[in-house]
Amino acid sequence: MNTSRFLAILFMWLPCTGSGVLAADAPAGRPNVLLIVADDMGYSDLGCYGGEIRTPNIDALAARGLRGTDFYVAPSCSPSRSMLLTGTDNHIAGIGNMAEWSGAAQKGKPGYEGYLNTRLPSVPSLLRDFGYHTVMAGKWHLGDKSDQWPAARGFDRDFAMLQGAGSHWADMQGLLPTEPRVSYSRNGERLESLPKDYYSTKNFTDFVIENISEKSRADQPFFAYLAYQAPHGPIAVPQEWMDRYKGRYDRGYDVIREERLARQKQLGIVAGDVKCFPRLPHIPAWDALTEEQRRHSARKMELYAAMIEYMDDQIGRLIGHLKQTGEYDNTLILFISDNGAAGEDMGELMAKLAPTAREWFEKTYDNRPENWGRPGSCVEYGPAWAQVSSVPFRLYKGVEAEGGIRAPLIVSGPGVMLQGKLNRSVMHVMDIVPTLLEAAGIEHPAVRAGNSAAMPQGKSLWPLLAGREQHIRSDTDCLGWELFGNRAIRQGDWKLLYLLKAAGGTGDWELINLHEDPAEMHDLSATHPDKREAMLALWKEYVSKNGVIISEAGPFAPHEPSTKPEPRR
Repeated sequence: MNTSRFLAILFMWLPCTGSGVLAADAPAGRPNVLLIVADDMGYSDLGCYGGEIRTPNIDALAARGLRGTDFYVAPSCSPSRSMLLTGTDNHIAGIGNMAEWSGAAQKGKPGYEGYLNTRLPSVPSLLRDFGYHTVMAGKWHLGDKSDQWPAARGFDRDFAMLQGAGSHWADMQGLLPTEPRVSYSRNGERLESLPKDYYSTKNFTDFVIENISEKSRADQPFFAYLAYQAPHGPIAVPQEWMDRYKGRYDRGYDVIREERLARQKQLGIVAGDVKCFPRLPHIPAWDALTEEQRRHSARKMELYAAMIEYMDDQIGRLIGHLKQTGEYDNTLILFISDNGAAGEDMGELMAKLAPTAREWFEKTYDNRPENWGRPGSCVEYGPAWAQVSSVPFRLYKGVEAEGGIRAPLIVSGPGVMLQGKLNRSVMHVMDIVPTLLEAAGIEHPAVRAGNSAAMPQGKSLWPLLAGREQHIRSDTDCLGWELFGNRAIRQGDWKLLYLLKAAGGTGDWELINLHEDPAEMHDLSATHPDKREAMLALWKEYVSKNGVIISEAGPFAPHEPSTKPEPRR
């Protein structure tokens, strides 16, 4: 053990002082931590958020703890994950833009490295240095080189898919001709193959169950990061689960959207007068589809729903293990999604790209309807059902509209005093790091004199979790977002949103009052010009503070035949 690691472990037994230490709100002792992330799951998919998909194990966690209605992430995967593991804005953490889409003005600039940089420590490294056993299983997507893998960023044990997306099966098939094979690491070594019966959700869960008990002593706490690949496309479902929702979606996306909204109102998630953002103009009404189109569309949603229920089933298996081993009552469990629902369609995308990309896709995948969800297929449920997953919000993944950046948050376990309560405080994925550090009684290095680490920008959730406060942010606090040239700033109930026309926006700033209009249907710029200007000033402060460099390079730029295909996130 090196000297710095030895001293860090020694100091954990001494009283901590300063910011980020154990406070009255946090539980006594050092709890285990289980951090679960779903990939591309929409706001309304869970039963406890109004969905019809059966998620009894996640719903039970919500009934035991806190559910957030206003929890925010980034509009895409790796920016969210960089903030999740550092507590700092993605433009500082290294994912100011997706590596695949860096613009000319961004390349080589601090915060735009395209991987989780070393300007600040990761939460697993901090927890490990203070005595935690750290385990990671699932999707990484924070750096492809070996010195950027999970083992180099604080995990004692890891089993990780390194890229942003790929097959859920043993074939390790990539989704693009430019990336035909995905890579995996296991405990810091590259894997060349997977077990023949591999399925991502099951095997990631297996790894966590097998490794959280591999501790140096019986009383050592663990930090487990379970980053599921599900329900990210391509849709993939174990054979025995494929017909669990057969016929459930035959009434179509228009009806299911309204049913989800009605349940959200019953649950108190949204107000009784809230309406869904309208069906997008390019999406036909369900009744306008042919019988075959309706059958195929419903089938994709059936498989997507089964994928989520299977993930819930595996979470239940993990919770059962914690109970059996006596760890459950001392385990803080957090569940989130990394961004909004995914509205892309891989087949349509390939059709828009170069003929060689389309030919590769058609040759590589067997996308006959009878093969959907099985190994060798590559289909997704598309934008119409993504709007269902986003109820009641505008749009979905990839943009800073609420459907792209608002996600479920559930926190359950020791110290969480709210049993099944909704909380409407504005919360952010950056808040998770200070929350975990406070629970563990750990001081962040940035508060120490002479340390150059960036200070976390999030706020600890413990005042909410302990039931002492209803909000952790005042009406003067603000949060900002930027990706692919789209941008937003929120302060209190007000939000200023800029979406490119190609991304479903106006190409200009829109001023929205989210309390009155959570679906973002009414631009109040004309009636509140002073507020618009004040919010623009806040936006400029956010840009300056975080070193934001605007570039419209990304998936919303016009595709040319030679353009690299849109990356999968």
